[in-house]
Amino acid sequence: MSELTATQAFLILNALPDIGPITTNRLLAAFGDDPRRLFEASAAELEAVKGVGPKISANLRGWRELFDLAKEEQRLAQAHATFVARTDPGYPPLLRELADAPLGLYRRGEYDFGAPCVAIVGSRRTTLYGQAVAKKLGHDLARLGFCVVSGLARGIDTCAHEGALEAGGRTAAVLGTGIDIIYPPENLKLYQRIEESGGAVLTEFSFGRRADKQSFAMRNRIVAGMCRAVIVVESDVSGGSMITAKFAAEQGRLVFAVPGRIDQPSSAGCHQLIRDGATLLTSVDDVLGELDYLEGFGPAGVAPIAEKAAPGSAASSPAAANLTPDEARVFACFAGGAILSSDALVGLTGLPSPTLSATLLMLELKRLVARRADGAYEAR
Repeated sequence: MSELTATQAFLILNALPDIGPITTNRLLAAFGDDPRRLFEASAAELEAVKGVGPKISANLRGWRELFDLAKEEQRLAQAHATFVARTDPGYPPLLRELADAPLGLYRRGEYDFGAPCVAIVGSRRTTLYGQAVAKKLGHDLARLGFCVVSGLARGIDTCAHEGALEAGGRTAAVLGTGIDIIYPPENLKLYQRIEESGGAVLTEFSFGRRADKQSFAMRNRIVAGMCRAVIVVESDVSGGSMITAKFAAEQGRLVFAVPGRIDQPSSAGCHQLIRDGATLLTSVDDVLGELDYLEGFGPAGVAPIAEKAAPGSAASSPAAANLTPDEARVFACFAGGAILSSDALVGLTGLPSPTLSATLLMLELKRLVARRADGAYEAR
């Protein structure tokens, strides 16, 4: 039996050259989905798998000459990072569904992707309008409990991450480099804030990998693959965000585009996406309206988003919304059109503040209450 653990085997496979995801999947299927067996098999056994020739079998059998496992594990420890294999619980669940899903992800930060993810991407060369929209969308989505995903790049990506952090929510940055390389370098503090706030910094690349066109394209497929929806805020027609949108469409994800000025080059890509069938986005409500169900959201499992309903209708009642006892208790406080602060609701319901906050969030997701600009809440 191999002395390697399954995670170590995936770490090695992830770093070996000349073995793509399709061939790797064939090998794993042929050897009982146990990556350790690939390093124990003979050349003949390996080459019996379709697509595996002498070069790949030689790389697997001679992996110690190509990859220093001890050194990589030492780097992980020094960086306070972990390697999350595709079979691990902390691996983004939607990403696992892709045919070319990474075998694993280097991760800094403790976020385990228990909530749905939405990506916000766009141009590095932005307008003030685009920056404001990206920050507001990041803020609003994070406040509703989504994890906001982007690529830590200049411009729209940075604003999306910052908006989520300002809301006190979760955000994940997917890198096109090794996890030890911060690009662009001016985003070092943002990188640290994401990790310290309970979010995550992710990459599929080994330590020391520098950015190039191929690595950014590979990063974009991860951004799209781990999310239920991708929002493009600003992009020209040949921008990297268009590649992310293309991946999202191919992977069956929702694609949204924010309209802009018709004479602004940074809006040309968004307008093309809208012409090609992307959903025009004007607010976070457009995302909520398209995502009928947030599967896997939080410990409750499946949290449906209710349709908008007129006050007093059957669809707006607690029974129709299938509320928990705490949700029903809080929702009842809004009878008669009451507008209430969090402090007032604590007094009325007797719920602890953390429980009340979580309950209000679920009522917002179910479209039964809304938070006003002044911070108070009212029934929809």
